[in-house]
Amino acid sequence: MIKYYIACDFGAESGRVMLGVLSPGKLMLSEVHRFANEPIRDKNGLYWDVPRLFQEMLTGLEKVSQRDDPIAGISCDSWGVDYLLFEQDGTLITPTHHYRDPRCEAGMKAFLSQMPWEALYQETGIQKLPLNTVFQLAAENPKRLRQAHQLLPIGDGFNYLLSNVSRVEVSMASTTQLYNPVARTWSSKVLGALRLPPRLLPPIVGSGTVLGPMRPDFARQSAFQETKVIASCSHDTGAAVAALPASGENWAFLSSGTWSLMGVELPEPMITEEARELNFTNEIGYGHKVRMLKNIVGLWIVQECRRHWAEREQELDYQVMTHLAGAAQPFQALINPADPRFLTPGDMPQKVAAFCKETHQIVPRKPGEIIRCVLESLALYYRKTLKEIERLTGRKIEKLYVVGGGTKNTLLNHFTANALQIPLVIGPTEATAAGNILVQAIALGQLKSIEEARAVVQESFTCEIIQPHAAAWDAAYARLTQFL
Repeated sequence: MIKYYIACDFGAESGRVMLGVLSPGKLMLSEVHRFANEPIRDKNGLYWDVPRLFQEMLTGLEKVSQRDDPIAGISCDSWGVDYLLFEQDGTLITPTHHYRDPRCEAGMKAFLSQMPWEALYQETGIQKLPLNTVFQLAAENPKRLRQAHQLLPIGDGFNYLLSNVSRVEVSMASTTQLYNPVARTWSSKVLGALRLPPRLLPPIVGSGTVLGPMRPDFARQSAFQETKVIASCSHDTGAAVAALPASGENWAFLSSGTWSLMGVELPEPMITEEARELNFTNEIGYGHKVRMLKNIVGLWIVQECRRHWAEREQELDYQVMTHLAGAAQPFQALINPADPRFLTPGDMPQKVAAFCKETHQIVPRKPGEIIRCVLESLALYYRKTLKEIERLTGRKIEKLYVVGGGTKNTLLNHFTANALQIPLVIGPTEATAAGNILVQAIALGQLKSIEEARAVVQESFTCEIIQPHAAAWDAAYARLTQFL
């Protein structure tokens, strides 16, 4: 039987409405509507334009309805940590703050004065980053929290707007640092330290929970009359990992995009002193599997370089930047991607140059030199992270599955294979949409298990395998470790 599904995938740089056609053993994806996701900057801070994102999603649904295919299910997923506030009547409270808003640093300082970092990690298993939801809430305007009736992460918030049912799916709940992955519930200790009313947080549900039918005003078209809104994996990385064509244990994953998330699947959370010191995080995936991973700054640095050059009338698309980087001299300079300066917006080429100058290296000036410096440094930082994963888990990682928009950056993929000296399996570019849809299919009974879903991915998408080649990466890694 053929069934049709929609995945509304909201990323930190762009969004898309994807149509999935699932027949026995095969999944076909088609992009119906793609749109930019550009934050709003003003003197008061950095925000997401949520009303525009919602309208873009509705535009995509209108395009789907014109095909008149009966849609069985729809689900929204998004990046983590940010949240929507709603009044009792469902009105969105604006603005929606961006996780790179400067308020986050003050929020982290304020919260950790109430609850020590060691206690927070023991309770949640989430790595320390200023952008975490808990620190954003510590910086939140008390008046807005008093006005709010409920708080929902972005992906779950859009599911609520489509269904009028407010639930937080567990993969998303686990990213907020408000969730206890051992007790599998909201953390009363963290909520108490925040003085956050429990009423603000809706119930947590498992991955693949049917929320109900679409709201009548959205289900008027014949295509949506039988459509179920499903809390698939609301966190985009959770959805992407669900679509990995993987089996066995000796593999790791890399979700490559604005952020790079590198980790492994475990049966239980790893909340240890060593994991805390190495700043690893425990997020939940389908079936309550744990994604023990590290958030790495990723291609955000490249995106900010491109934005800076475009503002100065030096328009360079990603293909041109990658070509220039490929032609630049190898290992001229390296940066530490985890340096806090690279987490915030600004003149990113100057930040790269400043780091290189401070560490007494050749200072890259041209776009190709800067981008090569960033990509080589990311690949080497992946090597550091993989060594830490092996140390924590006792596993020897033999293969890395790479998914996400960053899979299009072939230069970074080859750098990563060479730096890690293991094969890379390049998964579907739209792995998040694929995982979103496959978990929907499990929820509606078309697929029986996550293993069957991953077998569908193997049959439906051609995965490129990149073998490592000998190169001067050992010496470069030794250089990078001096800056960490």
